Amino acid sequence: MERDAMIAAGFGFRASATVDSLRDAFARAGDTADTVSVGVFATAHDKAGAEALVALAHDLGLRVIGLPEDTLIAQTTLTQSQASRSARQTGSVAEAAALAAAGPGAQLLAARVVSADRMATCALAQGDPI
Repeated sequence: MERDAMIAAGFGFRASATVDSLRDAFARAGDTADTVSVGVFATAHDKAGAEALVALAHDLGLRVIGLPEDTLIAQTTLTQSQASRSARQTGSVAEAAALAAAGPGAQLLAARVVSADRMATCALAQGDPI
């Protein structure tokens, strides 16, 4: 039986990012997509338990998955942030997380967007659920 495609929201963020930072990035990413029926939030494994991300996911009834570094590195991102490249060896944690979480054959719906306070990024990708 074929599973429905899923949209994953990937996040990259600073340790000091707030729920409002993440919510703003998510809203901006949603503005770039035709649909925002997001099924999961994703980020680097060591940030998956961040209080702000967990709180936003809880508010929206979504789960958060943490992805290992090698999974993020394996993704081809549209954008290339020097900070992300230095810290995580990927051009965009948000784009890499969205692609990995959306599953095989995933495609970004748009390049990552940055919150107004520049503390968080978010990207949406669509693919088959993992």
